[in-house]
Amino acid sequence: MTRSPIFVAIDTPDIERAKQLALQVKNHVGGIKLGLEFFSANGRAGVKEMAALGLPIFLDLKFHDIPNTVGQAIQALRPLEPAIITVHAAGGRAMMEDAKAAAPLGTKVVAVTVLTSLDSDDLTAIGIESDPHEQVERLTRLAMEAGLDGVVCSGNEVAAAKKIWPKGYFVVPGVRPANGAIGDQKPDQAAREIEATL
Repeated sequence: MTRSPIFVAIDTPDIERAKQLALQVKNHVGGIKLGLEFFSANGRAGVKEMAALGLPIFLDLKFHDIPNTVGQAIQALRPLEPAIITVHAAGGRAMMEDAKAAAPLGTKVVAVTVLTSLDSDDLTAIGIESDPHEQVERLTRLAMEAGLDGVVCSGNEVAAAKKIWPKGYFVVPGVRPANGAIGDQKPDQAAREIEATL
């Protein structure tokens, strides 16, 4: 049986609430995504508790530091055997290479290209003159060259990223019902349609 490509974001620091949510969706999704909010409150022990529910874990910690630090941090997570781990592509090729080398066999390491909370004005403010679309394409190429498994990008850029990297693994964040609130995503970045992997 093929697993669903949908990973549900469990965005709560309350582990009992997280378990309740995971159990409600267990038979309908491909896994659950645990991010900084959950990890900061519950750490590795909390991730183990969630994994015991029998769903693949997408550990969305978005590592971005010097290569050795990121490699050591990911190595410390090896016993958890997450299905997916995220790093920031902006950390550079060496950092991404070290991240992939440190990850457990079978764990997909995917690079966040441009956060969906950023638009062209935000990129300009941090010294990046290209628009989000161009930056996603640039960082997709870099992640591919670094030997990662794929990238995280908005629904607006996934077609272009797939054209660059036909065999890549793509995560489209913030996928939600058409009438759903977009939260802190910028309107031109939000897919507006749960976290889908392709």
